[in-house]
Amino acid sequence: MFKRMSAALLGGACMLVAGMDPAAALDARASSPETAMQPRGPQAQPMRMAYNGRSNMGGGFIEFLFGDGPGQGRSYDRQPMYQQQPAYYDQRSLPQANDPQMQGMRDEAADPRTRPFDPRFEKQVVDYPGRESAGTIVVDTPNKFLYLVQDNGKALRYGIGVGRPGFTWSGVKTISAKREWPDWTPPAEMLARRPDLPRHMEGGPENPLGARAMYLGSSLYRIHGSNEPWTIGTNVSSGCIRMRNEDVIDLYGRVNVGARVVVM
Repeated sequence: MFKRMSAALLGGACMLVAGMDPAAALDARASSPETAMQPRGPQAQPMRMAYNGRSNMGGGFIEFLFGDGPGQGRSYDRQPMYQQQPAYYDQRSLPQANDPQMQGMRDEAADPRTRPFDPRFEKQVVDYPGRESAGTIVVDTPNKFLYLVQDNGKALRYGIGVGRPGFTWSGVKTISAKREWPDWTPPAEMLARRPDLPRHMEGGPENPLGARAMYLGSSLYRIHGSNEPWTIGTNVSSGCIRMRNEDVIDLYGRVNVGARVVVM
């Protein structure tokens, strides 16, 4: 009997709700203690976005870790990255270990001193269509090449290392002095950036100016050798033009004080 009465009461309640006016049903829902504290409708969780105003942070996950842009709010109020983008750490999206892309990543992480020297930067005779006269040195900064112009539309081309971003320059200079195994005294501007550097270093195999140096006008810039040949072909210096020691020795013997140097 109790079961029949319960079923009848439940059926009557369902019929009452089904026949209720929609507006009245909404009011009844709003006044219910269980629904009064719930949001009205689904709310999308906020998505962390890279802030364009701080592009040097790297964007994406780096920005998520280290910065909040305007309107992003406090980091602990945000949904974790791994919940927003579950495929971010999905191993199936990564290349296989034997994939060439992964091999390139391993090479980049390896000690740069062990990498083979790029044959493009070996000394070689090339065609040179420019108008500079023989004996002129032309520094092609973007492509990391130095040309010593020869007769008959030819040039000797050497690989070089050039200035880091913010330290490159262009202009016309002349070789004002030449030194074998030069001493090195870092200028004040460099010491301000790198106070750990020695104040003076005698010439020799450990000296960063290498085996030879050709000074450019009255500037602090030089064409010089290097005890870091693996940096040839890169943006690495504070504005000087560096060469392998064997290449700078070769160039040193071919040019004289007063030679014209065009830096592009």
